[in-house]
Amino acid sequence: MTESAWTRWPSREALSREGVSRPRRMLAWAVRLLVLGMLLWGVFSGSPARGWGAVEGAAGVIVAAVVSWALFRTTFAHRLWSSLTLITVLLGIAVAAQVAGFSEAALVIWCGCGITALERMPLAAALPVTSVALASYAAVNNDVWLTTAATVTGMALAGYVLRLDAEARGSAQRLLAQERAARAAEAESAALAERTRIAREIHDVLAHSLSAQLVHLEAARLLIEGGADRDTILERVVAARGMAREGLAETRQALSALRGEMSPLEDFLSELVAAADGSDITVSGERRHLPAEASQAVRRVAQEALTNVRKHAPGATVRVRLEYAEHQVTLDVRDSGGSPGELTGSGAGYGLLGMRERAELLGGSLETGPGEEGFVVTLKVPV
Repeated sequence: MTESAWTRWPSREALSREGVSRPRRMLAWAVRLLVLGMLLWGVFSGSPARGWGAVEGAAGVIVAAVVSWALFRTTFAHRLWSSLTLITVLLGIAVAAQVAGFSEAALVIWCGCGITALERMPLAAALPVTSVALASYAAVNNDVWLTTAATVTGMALAGYVLRLDAEARGSAQRLLAQERAARAAEAESAALAERTRIAREIHDVLAHSLSAQLVHLEAARLLIEGGADRDTILERVVAARGMAREGLAETRQALSALRGEMSPLEDFLSELVAAADGSDITVSGERRHLPAEASQAVRRVAQEALTNVRKHAPGATVRVRLEYAEHQVTLDVRDSGGSPGELTGSGAGYGLLGMRERAELLGGSLETGPGEEGFVVTLKVPV
């Protein structure tokens, strides 16, 4: 159930010193010392007490100071009954001081209780306490009634203004804490996303390269066990070495991408197509810089598509088209078809499933399937 304005405590941020500037803290301590000085002055200057009476008055000042400190602690902890008990003790000390002839000390305590109650307690409890404290002050004060009324009104307004100021400072501290928490969560989310990106790059590069190497090396082992000739075995080993070199080059490209040092997308695709005989590339639309994730997705899909052509339809002609639109970039890879290659059943570790997952992570799509002649891979990524 939501607290009403009458029963709601000032927040702990409002009642704490956090967010208070150094000059303001120094001013607060100066005011406290001034009040303490006024109390002591009321005991030792112009009072009828002498000797032990003055000592008892000084002891009362010390007790009042200790009770005031405890009141500040209990209000900070939002303990209502303890706070009411302590402020009642202070009001009692003021009455005792008035009876003993320490009028100045009594007036200071009554004023302090009235202002402190409005500043640090729920309004439902603060208003009765303030009313009693300031009414006691008005009843004892010897000034003319107009001056007394103005003083009482000013102290009540001062207490309420201090309350509003503390609440504003507390709200600012809460907003600052929320902003810091949001920034920490954002940083953690960014770090997690970056770790996920690095893991995906490592998987895409190493899993693809190592699986292909494993196929060639396993084939070489079987050939050796079967007593195959040297040239056949050497062919497999050389193929595995070639895959290792390609994997190393792709790893370097992935590291460059993670550092933000990627070459232009068109240059990368041109080099990729140039390495595949009988392939060509077409780029249309207004060329522009793509976000790192989108650019890397296009590169990986192009690599995988050409690798699949090399595996499943060696010798086929490949047409690569890169189209820049207003809100997306489209990569279209088509091959002319061909006879199945030796690695048709080897799998790639990444493959079509990995390409589709990469596209969906970016809010894009991947369409694959037979075309007019061979196989078609179409990637669309929003930018």
